[in-house]
Amino acid sequence: MLAASAFDGGLDPAAFHAAPSREEALARIEWLLDKRQRCGLVVADPGMGKSHLAAAAARRLGGLGAEAAVLSLRGLPDGDWLDLLLARLPLDPASRSESARPWLKLENRLRENTLMERPTVLIFDDLDHAPADAAEGVARLVAAGEPRFASTCVIATTTSAGLAAIPDAIRHRSAVRIDLPPWTGDDVAAYVACSLDRIGADAECFSKAAVETLARFAAGMPRTACHLARLAAIAAAGEGLDRVEAATVERAWRELVPGDEPPHPAVNHDVAPAAAAASTVRAVRQLWG
Repeated sequence: MLAASAFDGGLDPAAFHAAPSREEALARIEWLLDKRQRCGLVVADPGMGKSHLAAAAARRLGGLGAEAAVLSLRGLPDGDWLDLLLARLPLDPASRSESARPWLKLENRLRENTLMERPTVLIFDDLDHAPADAAEGVARLVAAGEPRFASTCVIATTTSAGLAAIPDAIRHRSAVRIDLPPWTGDDVAAYVACSLDRIGADAECFSKAAVETLARFAAGMPRTACHLARLAAIAAAGEGLDRVEAATVERAWRELVPGDEPPHPAVNHDVAPAAAAASTVRAVRQLWG
């Protein structure tokens, strides 16, 4: 289909679009690793790309020599999080099969990494939807003062509404709060162009008017932009069109939001969020105080 695979919506880090605000977020996460900070929080509304950022951060930090693991805590039953976390760490067969308690296995791995001067980064997605035992376990990781935890960094994602549900031990020890602002119109245009280029598709697959319409309907939300771009590409292919036009995007929007709901109002995409001003700035805003 007409470049629909460019917008598959998966969490493959290779498909992550590093808009200026997202590059700034990754820079702040790198700062946590570089300064040996124990904890950081990524805060954003649903659909703003927290999970995709988590996957991209794990890849970026892995390239910097850290052992990084990502675990989504949303919907997990009580008692499962530690086993799932251990499954994401590269334990040797002997360590994986030993009869030790899961927490002891994790401590042993953290101690091993510390002795090898290899930092460990544990990224917990959707911490505000974690079962109670998982939230308590993450808080224990953040608050622990033993030497074996010296090279461990915990990064957690949450919505702004769920921030109050995060244990105090995590919130009070977070060195930085990383907010993900909405995409601008330029961000959406760059996302479409980069996605098409990634699969070798013609950059003219989406007309300028189509991209502008896509940005208006997405209203700054990356998830909506991705879904709508894919639906529009599929619709254009189904109609035998050579490229996606604005009318095709609007029809796709009606499929995405059925009924008589009006499209999002126009958004001033010329005003970029302050956090996107310079993607290389390592400035850190304290979460508390």
